[in-house]
Amino acid sequence: MKRVVVTGMGVISPVGNTVSDFWESLISGKNGIDAITRFDTTDYKAKLAAEVKDFDPSAILSKGELRKLDLYTQYALCAAHEAVTDSEISEKIAPERFGVYFGSGIGGFDTFTSEYDTLRDRGPARVSPHFIPKMISNIGAGQIAIRFGAKGPCLSISTACATGSTCIGEAYRAVKFGMADAVIAGGAEATITPLAVAGFTNCMALSESTDKDAASIPFDKRRNGFIMGEGAGALILEEYEHAVSRGAKIYAEVVGYGSTCDAHHVTAPDPEAQSSGRAIADAIAEAGMQGEEKIYINAHGTSTPMNDKTETRAIKYALGETAYKVNVSSTKSMTGHMLGAAGAAEAIASILALKTGIVPPTIGYREADPECDLNYTPNEAVKADPVLALSVSLGFGGHNACVAFKKV
Repeated sequence: MKRVVVTGMGVISPVGNTVSDFWESLISGKNGIDAITRFDTTDYKAKLAAEVKDFDPSAILSKGELRKLDLYTQYALCAAHEAVTDSEISEKIAPERFGVYFGSGIGGFDTFTSEYDTLRDRGPARVSPHFIPKMISNIGAGQIAIRFGAKGPCLSISTACATGSTCIGEAYRAVKFGMADAVIAGGAEATITPLAVAGFTNCMALSESTDKDAASIPFDKRRNGFIMGEGAGALILEEYEHAVSRGAKIYAEVVGYGSTCDAHHVTAPDPEAQSSGRAIADAIAEAGMQGEEKIYINAHGTSTPMNDKTETRAIKYALGETAYKVNVSSTKSMTGHMLGAAGAAEAIASILALKTGIVPPTIGYREADPECDLNYTPNEAVKADPVLALSVSLGFGGHNACVAFKKV
């Protein structure tokens, strides 16, 4: 079995459209949540979102390409471009050994709804010939493979809000077991649209707070739903010897992955947290943790009443009394919930916590919840020097994923 390392990263997010800007925002506690600007929210209960700001893909994508790409694919390609450029892997890998594992929780939601409006208002002959290849949820992975000549395994995995983490974990296995020398892995989402916001609101998932500083407040007793985010995260996972042979910089080693299902409910997590706890425990076991390492956990931490107390229970299930000694935080307090992109962006945050020794905070934390009694790194980043980082993602349908990274 091969060792797997991270040699490149890229991100598009509500708090920064480069990895450096994203990280500086996280450790400074910058809140990316504000009033929705994409559409009129007069008739909506949910008024806030974490929108990507100042997004300019023109340096990477032509006007002709932009017309043919849904926003989620634009995010995916820009994040992947930063990761590939960062890794300097182009022309240093055989195309047939270069893979893509990149997903989306929903895919081209805006394209789907806008083309339906065209069908309804103007008839079937006016529906765009680009509709299907813009909308399908695998096209982010396909477009990335085309752009970077990746002719190895190419998969688009959707596990709802766990998508980004699942894609990274499965890419890790592909490299570990020799199916590829390197993989572009991650996820993208762009669903701050009228229909998506209405749908998530009506299934009682979104916060209806109008105070951006008290809307996404993971683990706080006042939490009442998540805030919709968007963006993309991309990582280059590479076989260790391949990376060393070409002189690549190495951010961290991927050392474990856990994937389970609650098999409990469509939207609610299993309150017993045994399956989600087992995903964390499996990642820790594969990482070979000895019990004395300093650990950082980037929690799923959505700010919903059920998720946060269930995830707290899952961490305790996996770590026992050690759970009280680790730094936990939810960067969703700043980025909102980036859905299928969340796990990828949060993996980047986890890796940078290892690299810099700094744990980003959970901002907006004011009132402790007795059922959420761990150290959630409230409001201020701390210097903790972790050597193992766990990125946890939990998705609708009961999907659980945890990826473990180790300091190199």
